[in-house]
Amino acid sequence: MLDFLGTGFGDLTWGNVAMIFVGLAFIYLAISKKWEPYVLLPVGVGAILVNLPGTGLVVYPSDVPGETGAAGFLGVFIEYGLVRYTILPVLIFVGLGAMTDFTPLIANPKLFLLGAASQVGIVIAFVFALLLGHFGLADFGLKEAASIAIIGGADGPTTIFVTSQLAPELMGVTAVTAYSYMALVPLIQPPIIRALTSKKERQIYMKPQARPVSGREELLFPIVCLILVVLLVPRSAPLVGMFMFGNLLRVSGVVDRLSDTAQDALINITTIILMLCVGARMPAEVVLRPETLMVLGLGLVAFAGGTAGGVLMGKLMKLVSKEPFNPIIGAAGVSAVPMAARVAQQVGQKENPRNFLLMHAMGPNVAGVIGSAVIAGVLLTFLG
Repeated sequence: MLDFLGTGFGDLTWGNVAMIFVGLAFIYLAISKKWEPYVLLPVGVGAILVNLPGTGLVVYPSDVPGETGAAGFLGVFIEYGLVRYTILPVLIFVGLGAMTDFTPLIANPKLFLLGAASQVGIVIAFVFALLLGHFGLADFGLKEAASIAIIGGADGPTTIFVTSQLAPELMGVTAVTAYSYMALVPLIQPPIIRALTSKKERQIYMKPQARPVSGREELLFPIVCLILVVLLVPRSAPLVGMFMFGNLLRVSGVVDRLSDTAQDALINITTIILMLCVGARMPAEVVLRPETLMVLGLGLVAFAGGTAGGVLMGKLMKLVSKEPFNPIIGAAGVSAVPMAARVAQQVGQKENPRNFLLMHAMGPNVAGVIGSAVIAGVLLTFLG
């Protein structure tokens, strides 16, 4: 007869039970509601596994030096793929680059301004997190504040990349927060857009893409962008470098198999492992703290601030632009590709059925990915 206390049941805490139900909720939302299923389903499984006692799955190699086979499966990936070498989020950027069309941004480079303005949410959340730490309301220092603030970029891999190096204990919470708000873009952004723009502004009709982009421009853009950005912010090299490399695979026309692999097999395999590891960074003792609710709140502030920053910059560009310019596309300056661009399209077309803003919005959307990667490099330069 099994000794009850010798099983996992004997070590199960109420916190573990609560987090198992959180994992089950993620799986439900992924399957039933189709909310970021490629993210929430493996995260949910990871959260369940890490809260089941006695599995040994999250034993890190550094905790059992010299003991062959003693480290856990997920512990190996977390330590070497995330915390120590941050390989997994960087590989995601190769796939993202291969899947992304840069031509709207190349055709209209001033849209970089919208991507830059959307990073203001990161600054706002960083200041708020520091204030909470300063007044003793949370245990947030500079590194924790930076890890929380980067959620404002609305880019899951960038959030994971920064948090894994600055505050790895927050990785599960910040990553889930970032991806949750990315899934909620269609709910969060439209009210902010409507609050900051008039109906007349939202109805502005923008002409189709100003000019065609040549194959030579498509080739040169990722190369030039890579060199200039990395020279300016060297610590952005892993993210910006792989993003541009992935796009070069796409536009070169000579490595179709590599491009297809990056867009399909590579990003899918990496997503499975990365999201399982993110879920495995959500043990009860880390997540069930008051600071978790503060991270959720600050993440929303960061995301809303980024959206508002992009829209307000769009209003400014409308005033100085010689061509009709719809400020709605500024909301796409956050890095939620292509969700934020689709939201801009939907809001614009609802106000004016003639409007087709999707390609215009993809410009700031791509700029937002680059912008959040640059901010990540800056944070790591000063705090890493």
